[in-house]
Amino acid sequence: MWPKLRKQIALELDQLNRLLETHRPLLQQCLKTPPSDIELSALAAMLHSFYTGIENILKRIALELDGAMPGGEFWHRELLAAMTRRGKVRPPLISCTLAERLREYLEFRHVFRQAYTFDLRWDKMRALVLACEETFRSLGGELNAFLRAGPSPP
Repeated sequence: MWPKLRKQIALELDQLNRLLETHRPLLQQCLKTPPSDIELSALAAMLHSFYTGIENILKRIALELDGAMPGGEFWHRELLAAMTRRGKVRPPLISCTLAERLREYLEFRHVFRQAYTFDLRWDKMRALVLACEETFRSLGGELNAFLRAGPSPP
């Protein structure tokens, strides 16, 4: 179970890295200049994909190690919260601090799915955009520690 899961996580991390690499020039430009409307749309799509990739990792872990996914209307939030706690055969996956940061990306993804891109505002997205590379590094560090720890004793 763990070797397969490690490969799946590595693949998702590679995809997330590729996403950030692709958008890095735009991310760096945003440090100096607010994005145009078209660039803002591109950044919003990147943030959507960014959290979707992270959630893919969380779902794989829930299915492979916990045996099930949370259900109900708020399953996305419940899944994220569950990853801060010990599972049946796993240690906690992520810290509460990282989970709080990731929840902001989850909330943005919900907004993105409900809004027209012309309704997006840089002042609401700026912090997420500028923190996504650091968030990715934090996630990678916590995932590596999780994978090194391996299964928890019952």
